Amino acid sequence: MEYDYAIIGSGFGGSVSALRLSEKGYKVVVLEQGNHVTPEDMEEGDNSIRHLNWMPVFGLSGYFSQDFYQHVTLVRGVGVGGGSNVYAAVLLRPKNEFFNDPAWSGLGLDWEKELAPHYVTASAMLGVTENPAKDIQDAFLKTTAEKMGAGDAYGPTPNGIYFGAPEEMRPDPFFNGDGPHRPGCHLCGRCLTGCPHGSKNTLDKNYLYLAQRLGAVVLPFRKVTNILPQETGGYLLHLKHPIKKFRKYPAIKAKKVILSAGVVGTLELLFHCRDVAKTLPEISGQLGKVVRTNSEAIVGALASDEALDLTCGTAISSHFYPDAHTHITQNRFPNGYNFMKFFTGPLVDHPNPVIRSLKTLGVIACYPSKLYKHWTAKNWNKRVTVLTVMQHLDNQISFVYGRKASFLFRRGLKSRLVKGKEAPTFLPVANEAAKKLAEACDGLPVNLLTESIGNTSTTAHILGGCHMGSSFKNGVIDTRHEVFGYPGLYVVDGSAVSANIGANPSLTITALAERAMSLVPANSG
Repeated sequence: MEYDYAIIGSGFGGSVSALRLSEKGYKVVVLEQGNHVTPEDMEEGDNSIRHLNWMPVFGLSGYFSQDFYQHVTLVRGVGVGGGSNVYAAVLLRPKNEFFNDPAWSGLGLDWEKELAPHYVTASAMLGVTENPAKDIQDAFLKTTAEKMGAGDAYGPTPNGIYFGAPEEMRPDPFFNGDGPHRPGCHLCGRCLTGCPHGSKNTLDKNYLYLAQRLGAVVLPFRKVTNILPQETGGYLLHLKHPIKKFRKYPAIKAKKVILSAGVVGTLELLFHCRDVAKTLPEISGQLGKVVRTNSEAIVGALASDEALDLTCGTAISSHFYPDAHTHITQNRFPNGYNFMKFFTGPLVDHPNPVIRSLKTLGVIACYPSKLYKHWTAKNWNKRVTVLTVMQHLDNQISFVYGRKASFLFRRGLKSRLVKGKEAPTFLPVANEAAKKLAEACDGLPVNLLTESIGNTSTTAHILGGCHMGSSFKNGVIDTRHEVFGYPGLYVVDGSAVSANIGANPSLTITALAERAMSLVPANSG
């Protein structure tokens, strides 16, 4: 089968590309390694780690993935709709510093001006609405902001959620009736394991839905294993089933290819094609060099009141800015995230990672009953408030590709530190926020043990790896998202983001994709 465009991945970049190219008259196929995610899947995922997790090596075909590397731990979504299935639906424009970051400000474009109209389009398509609901957890965060002297910087988050009547199925409220019928938000706090009610504006309810109405084909359980340039033009894509190893699929030919598989998927495929299969040998040596963690830290507090229930609301409903560089949101955890308590432990301060690790182990050794009490806490997910702390400061890691002992000696990404620009594993402002939050909720401040003991940063917003440049010497793609040296091969996803955003990145990735597709001419036949 031959297509005008083959899109690898169905997250924000891939879904935008699918719709806009279909509107322009192109024949489009979307190849997604995960499956369609149904309301029934989300119900099961909220009650079973086995149904929630994506671990193909163990035969698990869920839609939530955790990836552990030496210097970073990633959480991401897998499946038709990509990360939108498990994201908190927070849609924020970044501050001006992001657009003016030297990582891409010297490429001859005013990025704030360039992206402005596309933020407007993206906001309309994703249904951005100011969160109207406040509950106990929001009051805790407001108190935290006030204790940090940032009460004026506190407010509700803009969410991509339909806040209509929860018990009524209404005609599409966003696209003049052209979208699917929708019920209003139930304020059940289950956004992070997927909205089983259909109130969250996931990509299968906007971009992908409309693209398929225009003829775009979406094929699940298709993992692209190789990209081969053809002498006659275009590319041949080899496919396999990600779990059923003996399931064979015919190769797909496309005149042009868009990689939108997220940072992990896009980097793994490009590294494989360049270094192993050698089908794309001219890809820039900059591949994987500039990877951003969004400069994040994850902290929180567990309220002492066992009868407390903080899950009423959306996953993230309020936020604040404690200083010019930092953004903090609260997170409600659904039942399906109860396993996360085993990743958390006592909050310990120290900028030196070795000392911090030893101090944490010392606290655990001296007070093991406290950790045991935390790990066996009744109604943990209902009592915990988790803070995502993000910054737009200039720090990074890099990824290389090779065999990993922790990966059963199969090839995969391996993280590396970038000397002088190390992504942080300890943010003093994050620990301060956790302590103030604990005071607000009369609870115990907590930290991720992977950060405090393992000196590993954690992020749900990994970015970069295919950063823009003026040539292959200083970038992987140009400002039109085309891979240097390979006409018709594009990267349109979070890996094309060149700088730390310092806020939830979904809206920015969508706006970048809208801009990239606006540069594609209509199909002339």
